[in-house]
Amino acid sequence: MRILVLPSLLAADFGNLAEGARRAEDSGGDALHVDIMDGHFVPNLSMGPDVVAMARAAVSIPLSVHLMMTNPHEYLTSFIEAGANSLLIHIEAECDVPAALGRIRELGARPGITLNPETPAEMVFGVLERVDEVLCMTVHPGYGGQAFMPEVLPKIRALRARAAAKGRHLDILVDGGIDADTAAQCAAHGANAFVAGTSLYRSSDMAARVAELRARAAAAFRG
Repeated sequence: MRILVLPSLLAADFGNLAEGARRAEDSGGDALHVDIMDGHFVPNLSMGPDVVAMARAAVSIPLSVHLMMTNPHEYLTSFIEAGANSLLIHIEAECDVPAALGRIRELGARPGITLNPETPAEMVFGVLERVDEVLCMTVHPGYGGQAFMPEVLPKIRALRARAAAKGRHLDILVDGGIDADTAAQCAAHGANAFVAGTSLYRSSDMAARVAELRARAAAAFRG
């Protein structure tokens, strides 16, 4: 499977997010990841549709938008109209998750499902046929800069095995404490897409870090 690196805009300089978005593209990022937090589902507030629209105007790479929201179904149209190419919602959200995933596809975006570190892989098995991607959080969602949680690794393997059993070639993403070392660990368990914030944006040479992460993950990947 193709190895994808998605710089996370949450780690960019909030005083110049457009420049941060362009830096991700210029450094070889396959897509730009944008975290949306509602202050309820997670204990933090972040960006909204206007930031997604800004990013859409700033870069040509796809926008992967992660809705850490209690009621994501109320905002699907807003974010897709703003330019989201992929829209990820949580299995733990308080909505009709299958219906919301169907609506994302109807609106022309790639539907994705996300699960928190404590949520068993089995919780998303029932919606795998409705999605194009699954995001495993490898930290508790809501804040950047947290340490990677290796206890999530078996869940990644379980998701890849389930997708293979169903004949699905899903993108399995990981997000949280991702650098070249942890990306390689996740790739060895079946992840092929890597959201990285702090390790990329704090680097003086993001392009080199993107290339290193991609190479290390590709070498370790086990589908």
